[in-house]
Order: sequence, then structure tokens, then C-alpha cells
Amino acid sequence: MVKKFLSGEKMKRKTDTYFYKTFFSLFAVVALQNLIVFSVNLADSMMLGSYNEAAMSGVSLANQIQFLLQCVINGAANGLVVIASQYWGEKKTEPIKKVFTACFWSAVVISAVLSVIIISAPTGILGLLSDETDIINAAAGYTRIMGFSYIIFSVSFVLTALMRSVESVKIGFYTSVMALVVNISLNYVLIFGKFGFPELGAVGAAYATLASRIVELIAVTVYVLVIDKKICFRLADIFKVEKIYFRDFLKAGSPLMGSGFSWGIAMALQTAIIGRLGSAAIGANAVASPIFQVVSVLYTSSGNASGVLIGKTVGENDIPRVKVYTKRLQKMYLVIGLISCAVLLVMKNPILSFYDISDETRRLSSAFIIILAVTVVGSAYEMPCLCGIVSGGGDTSFVLFNDIVFMWFMVLPLSALSAFVFKWPIAATFFILKSDQITKCFVAAVKVNRYKWIKKLTR
Repeated sequence: MVKKFLSGEKMKRKTDTYFYKTFFSLFAVVALQNLIVFSVNLADSMMLGSYNEAAMSGVSLANQIQFLLQCVINGAANGLVVIASQYWGEKKTEPIKKVFTACFWSAVVISAVLSVIIISAPTGILGLLSDETDIINAAAGYTRIMGFSYIIFSVSFVLTALMRSVESVKIGFYTSVMALVVNISLNYVLIFGKFGFPELGAVGAAYATLASRIVELIAVTVYVLVIDKKICFRLADIFKVEKIYFRDFLKAGSPLMGSGFSWGIAMALQTAIIGRLGSAAIGANAVASPIFQVVSVLYTSSGNASGVLIGKTVGENDIPRVKVYTKRLQKMYLVIGLISCAVLLVMKNPILSFYDISDETRRLSSAFIIILAVTVVGSAYEMPCLCGIVSGGGDTSFVLFNDIVFMWFMVLPLSALSAFVFKWPIAATFFILKSDQITKCFVAAVKVNRYKWIKKLTR
């Protein structure tokens, strides 16, 4: 009896060690990578904020289009990770290549379509987000150039997701560091016209970002094709499209891509609502959004790490361990939410001091950041629960349904009424736009603790 008890305790310690080591190694590297990715946008915002408020606001509008693409491609990448991590748990690598090929071509087609639209009619697209002519004009040149980076960004993103699904996350961090260094260096040279280069403003920021995306793609491609020994992917594998795996990918990935598209469009509509509340509201959103994105890496990274950990454990068919991990992860999400809240509040005044903006814009920026600090506690729980645990466990359709209900039937109608019918204060409208991050927590708590989301997606 004693021997059996000691054996059980030893197994528990081994399980605990594996859980914490795996989760925090994935979380730390992915968080650093995401921090650097969002820091590129923050660098653009801060450097343009010290250059010209109209240019900063214009780039903030343009980045909503990039955000839409990122949401959809992130959905495709998560669909890849959900299936590939289960195959990784079964120690099968050939199916991972085939699922990746389906994800790759889906991402290329989506980004190519959006790129053509943006390059062809940047002013018309931006006009849907704001009626401030000077801001639209400042953003048009930036948007057209950024359109050429969309396919490059998408390919880099899904290649990094491929590596993440087999627990190789450091390459994403290294390539993001390279991209950030290139971006900030070229921003300084091209925005302000240093070292004999012309002063290009927002257009210079676009060229800098495009160059950083090219460097990132080259680096991650070399790693996947030459250095990686887990999957041994080759360039010829991209052209080996198999219908059966394509269908598997679409079954798991299309709800996540749909959720990403819905979320990206909803965020664009939120920007359009704010964009019709005056230039101060647009400027405040341009200040608050990049700061929030940097802090949000804590909970998005916990979701990414959870998806790989849960998916791999489901692939190993160890359901009791999946349930133990689920309980443990939820407690960690709440801690991460409180830390994120504190970081936002501490960062608020130092960050605002960097911006050369009007008093009204500064006041609204402060209010927006405080609202985000409150709602981030909810975001840090519901997002990794649904997009990490539930999706990672195999139920990828629930996230789409949940987002549609809350965003399209609650947040957007109520915020439109607040802004244009009741004429409530701008800060009140902004709070309504973010309120779903609190209300979704109740749904997430019920869903994740019923365990009906555990589904095998492998063949």
C-alpha cells in the first residue's frame, strides 16, 4: 500500500514537472515573440506620434486592415496547431506536413486577395473607417505599401505556427527580434529623413515594416528548410496537396478563420464608430490600442501555449491529465489577468509622456487605458479558455458561435446606440465596445469545465 502511494506521488510530481516546464517554456518564448511583434506597431505609433498626430492616427486606421488579416491568418495557424499538436502527441510527422500544406495555401490565397484590394483602392477602404480627410490622406500611401507585405507576413506566420505545433518556439522569437531591429532602425532613418534619406513620414514607416517582414520571412524559411530536424520539411512538400488532409484542415480551421474574420471586421467597425467621434477619439484610440496590444501578449501567449499543451495531451489520449491541466490553467489565467491590469496602469503615464498630442486626446487616451486595464482581466481568462483549451482540445466551432453572438448581437448594436443615438460620453461608448471581454467569462467558465470539447482530430 505504501509502495503504491509512493509510486503515485512520484508520478504526480513527474506530471507536475512536465506541465510547468512545458507550459512556461512555451509561454515565455511565445510571449517574447508576440511582445516584439506588437512592439513593431507600438514603435510605428510612438515614432509617428512624435512626428505628426495626423500621421499617427492615419497609420492606426491602416493597421486595422493589417489586424483583420492577422486575425484570419491567426485562425488558420491555430487550425494547423490544433491538428498538428495532436499528431505530435501521437509522434506522427508526415500528416503534419500535409496539414501544413493546406494551411499554407489557404493563407496565401486569403492574403493575396486582401493585398489586391488594398493596393487597388486604399483611400476607398480607409474611408469606411473614418470621415477625417486629413487622416485618410496621411494613411493612404502607408496602406498601399503595406499591401505588398501581406503575403510575406502570412507565410512567415504559418511557418512559425508549424514550428510551435511541435514545441519549437525559439525560432519565432529570434526572427521577431530581427524584424524589430530592422523596423526601428529604418523607421528612424525614413520617417525623419536621417543620414541623407528623404523625410517620408508615414510612408517611411511602411517601407521599414515591409523590409522587416522580408527579413523575417527569409530567416524562418531557412530555419524550417535547413535547420529543423523534427519535421524535416522540404520545399517540394508545399506542392503535395492531398484532398483528405485539406478537408481535415478546413473542418478544424475554417471555424477559427471565420472567427478571426468576424473579429477583424468587428474591430474595424469599432474603429469606424470611434472614427466618427472626432479626431481626439481617433488619436486616443491610436495611443491606447498599441499599448494594450503589447500587454495582451501575456494572455494571448498563455492561450497559444495551452493550445499546444492540451492538443498534444489529447493526442496522447490521456484524458484524466487533460482535466487536471484544465483546472490548473484556469487559475493561472486569473493571475495573468491581474498582472496585465497592473502593468497597464503602471505604463499609462510614462507612455503618454512620449506623445506630442492635444490635451483632449491625452485625456481620452488615459480614460481608454483605464477601461482596458479593467477589461483585460476578463480577456485574460476567457480568451485562453476558449481559444486555447477548448479549441486546442478539438472543438474549434464554439469560438466562432460565441464571438458572433456577443459581438454582433450585443457589443456593436449597443455601442452604435451609445455613440449616435444617446450621444453618451466617448469613454462610455469605448467601455461598451470592450464589455464583451467581461461577459464572455461566464460562458467560458461553463464551457471549459464540462469537458465536452475533447475531440480527436487525427486519422
